[in-house]
Amino acid sequence: MRILVVGAGALGGYFGGRLLEAGKDVTFLLRPRRAAQLAKTGLVIKSPKGDLALPAPPSVQADGIEGPFDVVVVGCKAYDLAETMTSFAPAVGPETAILPLLNGMRHLDELGNRFGAERVLGGLCMISASLDDEGTVLHHNDMHGLTYGELNGERSVRVQALERAFAGANFDARASGNILQDMWEKWMFIASAASMTCLMRGTVGDIVQSGGTDVADAMVDECAAILAHNGFAPRPDSLARAHAMLKVKGSSMTASMFKDIERGAAIEADHIVGDLLRRRADGGERVTPLRIACAHLLAYEARRAREANRG
Repeated sequence: MRILVVGAGALGGYFGGRLLEAGKDVTFLLRPRRAAQLAKTGLVIKSPKGDLALPAPPSVQADGIEGPFDVVVVGCKAYDLAETMTSFAPAVGPETAILPLLNGMRHLDELGNRFGAERVLGGLCMISASLDDEGTVLHHNDMHGLTYGELNGERSVRVQALERAFAGANFDARASGNILQDMWEKWMFIASAASMTCLMRGTVGDIVQSGGTDVADAMVDECAAILAHNGFAPRPDSLARAHAMLKVKGSSMTASMFKDIERGAAIEADHIVGDLLRRRADGGERVTPLRIACAHLLAYEARRAREANRG
């Protein structure tokens, strides 16, 4: 199976690197800057699950793609998706499966509109990772899961092929017969965590210390109600886990969106929080914790854009 991993950032670099480590046929689709960086340093992963250094990982740039791949793994940020789809379009043939690992749901429609819904799988990953200034992939904890499946729940031939391809790689791969439910539940947690840590400008432990656990509970419950309204009420264990993780005393956890704000970077405010809010029964008009958090995030984006225009 020929696998094209779009990008070699924290997410793509980690999972693509682990697949190469296991001897799989993986090629990275790179932008010129990252291609130059990897040519100099190779792909380096620092992880509690084992470090890895690949001196010359196979790579290609958009204008050099030859023929279709069997699978295209897409893990870009939502605000880069349109440009990213154009870059990997030459890799998509009649039998290509596209495995997106973005948060939220809107990207499924965007990919389906561009390439055909029949080519799009559901997917998500559970990992905390980042790139340092030298381009090293830093894996921050023990979680490194990748879940995937057909949107209709079928155990298809291509899902079975992915199971074989991911077998033996140093991450936790799981084929799901209910991938949409899995994706909605992750969306619930990501939106809650991003809204809380960005709005309160602190870690989960900071929020707990401030006495804000009731606000965290309200945020999770609001997101859970949106899931239920859309036909994906969270399973009891998933809901309990979301509540518990946002109330851990002393926790240093923050959402990646909070880290992006702290360094003045672009964020996925509308894709992760705004789109979920619009799917609320009232369309997101009523003022609630999630509505306040969304306004906060959009205000950050407006200020960031204004400052960029001044420059």
